[in-house]
Order: sequence, then structure tokens, then C-alpha cells
Amino acid sequence: MLDSLRETGKNIGHEIGRAWDVVSDGWRELFNRSSNALTHFVHARDENPPAGSILAPYPRWSLLAGEVEETDKEIVVRLEVPGMEKKDCEVRIEGNRLFLSGRKHFERTSVDSNFHIMERAYGSFQRVIPLPKNVLEEKAEATYLNGVLTVRLPKMEPELSRSIPVS
Repeated sequence: MLDSLRETGKNIGHEIGRAWDVVSDGWRELFNRSSNALTHFVHARDENPPAGSILAPYPRWSLLAGEVEETDKEIVVRLEVPGMEKKDCEVRIEGNRLFLSGRKHFERTSVDSNFHIMERAYGSFQRVIPLPKNVLEEKAEATYLNGVLTVRLPKMEPELSRSIPVS
């Protein structure tokens, strides 16, 4: 009987260890792949949590997943910003950095309900994305479709070297 309990204890310990490894690996991958996507949302002073909510206040952090793709002629930045309207998005370029900012508004469709899960963040945010090359700011274009903000940035032509005669 005692040996059976010891064996059961070892098996449980082994399974707990395996489960912990899986959870740790998942958190590590999430952090490594999306730490730059973790975005802080700032709430307006007049924003209150939904009435009757057991979760207050709104989450202040959310993932705004993105990607930066480079072709021969341009850099394309895509950022997932679901639940926003294009009028609430602002795009700015400063040097080799792309500033994406906006405001995600909370809209309550029913006043006689309770929230049990609230994982979506609301408020103002700003995300800074480093660009791998210099771009032509005046020729940049931004579009918003299906919750994805796409910014196309034509690359500057590399300066060709030239010989300088020695006199």
C-alpha cells in the first residue's frame, strides 16, 4: 500500500513537472514573439467601467500584433487594431521610426448586462515600430481594412558612391 502511494506520488509529481514545462514554454514564446506588441492603453479620466461590471477597470494592456515586411522597393507595416475605425488611427514617421497611435472606444450595447470576461483594452495607445531602412515620408500610404492598418513606405534609393579626384 505504501509503495503504491509513493509510486502514485511520483507519477503526479512527474505530470505536474511536465505541465509546468509546457506552461513555461508557452509564456516564454509569447513573451519572445510579442513583447513589442504589448501596448499600453491610457484611459480618459471620464471613462468609467461598465455599470454592473465585476471587472473594473478595463484592462490597460493589450497585444497589437504587427509585422514589418521589406521588399526591394518598400517597407510594409501591418498592425492588427480590431474594433477601431480608420478615423481613430494616426500614423507619423520620425526618422527611422513609425509611430502608430489611436483611440479604441468602449461601446456598450446593453445597459442591463454584466461582464464576466473583459480582455479587450480601451483608451488611447501609441506603438513605435523601428524601420529597417530610410523611407520617403512624403510618399507613404496608409489603409485600414478588416481591422488591419497597413502602412506602405517606399524606401529611399541608396546613395551611390562617387569618386572624388585628388588634386
